[in-house]
Amino acid sequence: MSDFQLIKEQGNWRGSFTAMASPCEVLMEVDDRSLAERILHTVSSEALRIEQKFSRYQNNNIVFTINNSSGKPVVVDDETARLIDFADELYQLSDGLFDITSGVLRKAWRFDGSDRIPEQKTVSSLLARVGWQKVKWKDSELKLKPGMEIDLGGIGKEYAVDRSVQLVRELTDASVLVNFGGDLATTGERLNQGFWSVGRLITGKEQAVALFQLYRGAIATSGDANRYLLKNGVRYSHVINPKTGWPVFDAPHTVSVASPTCTEAGMLSTMAMLQGSQADAFLKLQAVEYWLD
Repeated sequence: MSDFQLIKEQGNWRGSFTAMASPCEVLMEVDDRSLAERILHTVSSEALRIEQKFSRYQNNNIVFTINNSSGKPVVVDDETARLIDFADELYQLSDGLFDITSGVLRKAWRFDGSDRIPEQKTVSSLLARVGWQKVKWKDSELKLKPGMEIDLGGIGKEYAVDRSVQLVRELTDASVLVNFGGDLATTGERLNQGFWSVGRLITGKEQAVALFQLYRGAIATSGDANRYLLKNGVRYSHVINPKTGWPVFDAPHTVSVASPTCTEAGMLSTMAMLQGSQADAFLKLQAVEYWLD
């Protein structure tokens, strides 16, 4: 974690730090600096805890243990079990398009803005190690086939936002906005029925920003603004179909969804991206507020 700051702007406190490879901020409708410091410390500590516990880049956490189990079963703690249960639910709801074993495909795809498209044989060799249906998951015990991995990055940041909001509500009744790299939620309405004004970059439109007025609940955004490949005029999104091993084509550049919790909003925005050209139709069926670019 780095870039830890706390400053007062327009009568409110704004804390910022970096975690989970994202700029993070906490906007607080409070006057007392000591309370603002406690809120920021609580949020940043929770973000760091979740990152250390569930990041695939750590070599001493439960994900590392699972991914290096060599086909042996691993018993997980209750919090990890809840996340895996949620991932299992998403797999079922998406007809297999949301699959936490698909992270291994990153070894073929590096979405760095270049034109380096992998060969089909490389993708095909990795597909043999993908497929939640190949995993045994029951009663908090997970067993992967040798060579398989899980990656909880697709749900971890939204979970961290919701956990932070829960903890902040134990500290204050004031309105606080938690924003982790564009996935955000508020603890409640501001004074005088006010709202938090938040924005996001619109892909492909230089310096263009879409502004949201958030009174309550959460917003999560999925898109290829920063992670993509571009070759011969074709843009390859970082959202990969785990059944083919290739990026989902004809998907919106950006999908933002409003929902009561960040986890729910993130689930819907990600699942919409996986629908490709049917993203709009999918979201209409969910009866939620959303924005597509």
